[in-house]
Amino acid sequence: MIYHRDIRIEFNHCDPAGIVFYPRYLEMTNSVCENFFREVAGYSYAEMMAAHQGTPTVRAEVSYHAPTRLGEVIDWRLSVTRLGTSSIGLRNEAHCGGLLRVTVDLTLVFVGGGPDGDLRPQPWPPAVRDRIAAFAGAG
Repeated sequence: MIYHRDIRIEFNHCDPAGIVFYPRYLEMTNSVCENFFREVAGYSYAEMMAAHQGTPTVRAEVSYHAPTRLGEVIDWRLSVTRLGTSSIGLRNEAHCGGLLRVTVDLTLVFVGGGPDGDLRPQPWPPAVRDRIAAFAGAG
């Protein structure tokens, strides 16, 4: 399955030439992931933060295929490539005007506060893992 989220390119995303400034793609990717966790996994970043948990990115590989300009709307497409005990592989693709603009492969790790306050990897909460697995077709 594919999770979709449209993002309109605004002035704050662009360099002076009106083209998306490359690190803004990672900010958009984070937004897509945040919405995926709230809407699909049923565990929002707000809920995670309140429980001293989170899903930090531990790996990001980005490929830029074509520029995106101010005013265009990107169709972000997120798919689950791997679901581990405490990690997840996600592929985010940005499409616009029939062109693939950027691909971002991510690894996120589910972490929670340890006894000394450190954020340590821990297994996904069962309900969250079940929802992600069902979405990915592995459930």
